[in-house]
Amino acid sequence: MIFGFFRKNQLEDQIVGLHRAVVAQSRLPAFFLPPYGVADTFEGRFELLTLNAGLVLRRLSLLPEPGPKLAQSVSDAIFSGFDDALREVGISDVGVPKKMKKLARAFMGRGAAYGKACAEGEAALSAALARNILAGQGDGAPLAAYFLRAKALLDETPIDIFMRGEAPFPAP
Repeated sequence: MIFGFFRKNQLEDQIVGLHRAVVAQSRLPAFFLPPYGVADTFEGRFELLTLNAGLVLRRLSLLPEPGPKLAQSVSDAIFSGFDDALREVGISDVGVPKKMKKLARAFMGRGAAYGKACAEGEAALSAALARNILAGQGDGAPLAAYFLRAKALLDETPIDIFMRGEAPFPAP
């Protein structure tokens, strides 16, 4: 039984690939320029990563197995990355768990808010994205248009693409 802890996750290559795809998409310079105007700060990068990760995790959770298992593992990898980032910016070992709780609440809250807003229409989605990603300082319409394009593309993506460790995103 104890030797199970030393086994490699059978989805490790897919997890790494999907995590890299989400991070790469979230770091595209276009998001930090007009018309998007996301602040190039820790918070702005967190918000973009949350947006793109949420889209991928939502899609994976709706797919047949191993989609939900892959979603959980990618989520774990994302939070491991958050932990690493906090330590890199100098948060102490004592402070990291407190910050991680705040990030987890924000991550989950954003996912729920964007899902609800998306169901209410593009105007509500635009307002939610402006409030969270742009800190209420800008027009969320370009982000809403990107969100809807990305959601549509990911919704058409079959499990075998994700199983190659790929997450297709549209250009910003």
